[in-house]
This record gives sequence, C-alpha cells and structure tokens, in this order.
Amino acid sequence: MNKNRKIAYLSIGIALYVVLSAFVIIPIINRIKLDLGYIVFGLYLNTFGIPATIVGVLGCIIGNLLKGGSFPIAWAIGQAFIGLSLGCLLPKTKQLWLKILYGIVAVFIGIALIKTVIEVAMYHFPIVLKFSSNFVAFIADSIPLIIGIVLNQKIKIIRK
Repeated sequence: MNKNRKIAYLSIGIALYVVLSAFVIIPIINRIKLDLGYIVFGLYLNTFGIPATIVGVLGCIIGNLLKGGSFPIAWAIGQAFIGLSLGCLLPKTKQLWLKILYGIVAVFIGIALIKTVIEVAMYHFPIVLKFSSNFVAFIADSIPLIIGIVLNQKIKIIRK
C-alpha cells in the first residue's frame, strides 16, 4: 500500500474514532462512558499495526477537545501505550483468543495503571480513588476494543 493511501485510511480512522467517541455517548458511571471509538482503534491496530497508534491518540485528543475542552494528557499517553504494544503484537498473532488477551492486558496497563499513575502524580488524587475509577474505564474501553479486534477477523478490510 502506498504512503498516500495509508495516510488517507489513517485519517478516516481518526475521524471515525472522533465521531464514535465524542458523539455516540453511552454513560457508565460518573464521567466514564463506553468509548465506541475503541472499535475503530482495535480494527485499525489489527490491520495497520504501529501506524494505527495515531488513530487512538489523535482520536482521543480531538474527541476530548470537542466535547470537554480539556487536553487529556494521561489518556493520550495510555492510548499511545495501547497503540504501540498492540500495533506490534496484533498483526503478527494468528489466534483470535490471543489477540483478545493482548488487547485486555494492554488496555489494563494503559488505562488502569499508566493513566492512574500520571493522574495521581499530576493532580494529587488519592490512588485508590483514581485506580478504582480507571479500572471501570479499563473495562468500558476493553469491550469495544475487543469488538474491533473480532470485527477485523470477521471482515476482510484492506491489508498491507
């Protein structure tokens, strides 16, 4: 796939992520919602690998700026971890159950751990409070990511 075509596909992915995460809102608890943008993120990571990290990071940043006006540094760093780790692992892995396991572990580390540590360090929140809310966010983000991974296996979209 040529460079221009890949950039176009990644740009479409960012736009889809933003629309699904900023405008299709399914609240869970407090300010935590089911982030349907992760469906696109999982699908793109499985297809494009590491370059798809930009879909999650920019999608998260743009979506948050559109709906809340804040720059989500902790979310963006967590998304970057998820994107880089799954971007390396998903395209090389053949078994669906292993891809799902990798997805769950990556989201747990990126959201429940990395995001918690950053927010505790930056904003001095109590760690127990932040970890518990980020653990709920991890669950809410894992579900759509897994759906994206499974969808990628079921439908054949553009391959490298």
